[in-house]
Amino acid sequence: MTLFEKYPVQLTNSLSGKKENFVPIHPGRVGMYVCGPTVYNDVHLGNVRTFLTFDIVSRYFAYLGYGVRYVRNITDVGHLENDADEGEDKIAKRARLEQLEPMEIVQNYTDGFHTVMGQFNILPPSIEPRATGHIVEQIEITKKLLEKDVAYVVNGSVYFNTRKYNQSHHYGILSGRNIEELMESGRALDGQDEKREKIDFALWKKASPHHIMRWPSPWGDGFPGWHIECTVMSTKYLGETFDVHGGGMDLKFPHHECEIAQATAATGKSPVNYWLHSNMLTVNGQKMSKSLGNSFLPRELFTGSHPLLDRGYGPMAVRFFMLQSHYSSTLDFSNDALSAAEKGFKRLANALVTVRKLEHPGGTAEKSELATELDGLAGECFVQMSDDFNTAKTLAVLFEMSSRINDLKSGNLKWSGVDKTTFDHFKNTYIGFMEDVLGLKEEKEQSDELLNGTITVLIELRKKARQDRNFALSDKIRDDLKALGVQLMDGKDGEMSYVIE
Repeated sequence: MTLFEKYPVQLTNSLSGKKENFVPIHPGRVGMYVCGPTVYNDVHLGNVRTFLTFDIVSRYFAYLGYGVRYVRNITDVGHLENDADEGEDKIAKRARLEQLEPMEIVQNYTDGFHTVMGQFNILPPSIEPRATGHIVEQIEITKKLLEKDVAYVVNGSVYFNTRKYNQSHHYGILSGRNIEELMESGRALDGQDEKREKIDFALWKKASPHHIMRWPSPWGDGFPGWHIECTVMSTKYLGETFDVHGGGMDLKFPHHECEIAQATAATGKSPVNYWLHSNMLTVNGQKMSKSLGNSFLPRELFTGSHPLLDRGYGPMAVRFFMLQSHYSSTLDFSNDALSAAEKGFKRLANALVTVRKLEHPGGTAEKSELATELDGLAGECFVQMSDDFNTAKTLAVLFEMSSRINDLKSGNLKWSGVDKTTFDHFKNTYIGFMEDVLGLKEEKEQSDELLNGTITVLIELRKKARQDRNFALSDKIRDDLKALGVQLMDGKDGEMSYVIE
């Protein structure tokens, strides 16, 4: 019997609002799509929580023995300000502000995103498509929706006809929104220049003369709508209907709702069997936002440079902190919570070091109550993680296991009655859940005065090289440090920070 047969996964499907048994379309295989970042800015901690959630989902499916195809896109065009159909493209706006080409912005912030994912030990997806690499497919599905009369053209832009779609389908099926109420509120708020209804959304937008990012189409030069990109990339790599679609709670409406409508209208099939949504971060009970000054960048957490932090925390301590709460729950940041998480992580990490060295002394005897307990704890890890990826309860089991590990090492618990097979299963489960499932690894200490002093000297040398426009030396210092496991991060106003990976 496979592990996924022995411990079947249940997950809370946002589409039904219920916990359901996971049954993949193809036995033994999982297809999962997650909405990736719009690469116009530094990745913030709220993004990290979302991608950590689905890193855990992907890791656990793989640990159970499923073949996992995990697709997470890069949005590099079409995401307009305020997630709307009007306004400036977020990437084009950043390019204008930084006086760079849009694709330079895309590359810079994509590299930064990958760096942060690596720092938090978030594994790369199986496939990472970019929206600009799928313009042809986006034009083709837009043509298909026009042919099916669920879209219309106005002045070179193409919009999805939500009212027409709703005659035979349910727009609002995921978010529970009432389409009539949305239409009424739209008419009360303002008149629309082009769209027939406020809740209609762009499939293709005509590019204004000054718009840099543009492609030819049957309707004139333009660019794709934000929602159509994910529909194209998910179905291209996972099929017209696939298993799991994930993302942050903030994407449920309108983004994911629009994805369902587009795909269903184009193929006649519901595109996704299970929708999963991670919840938001709060700080001292308030929603995390830049306007409130309580939004954290990862490097601010690592260095302790944010005014709301007493000190810095390592990536694994922060990862552990996020795993202490179920992905569907809000998670509140505070110095006390981070400090407690750091202590908890060190306790489990120390037990990980101990259990690696712990070997069964040999010999056999009648199975004892302790052996039954060790077996039960190992099985309970699978039970809790298979129950909607409950990392919080899984960590509670690992704490119990760490106590048994320490007691076996100290001699407080006797080996008699614990057979080697039982112990090895217990040991391998602890190691496997810590490293392979939860992605927690030993964190190197960054407090060594000599090491920190040496790195600081090199950072100052690199600053001087940049000021002298000696970019070859500047790049060499950065690259040599990276080869040694020290990641430099350039901040605003020429400030630099670093993380030891």
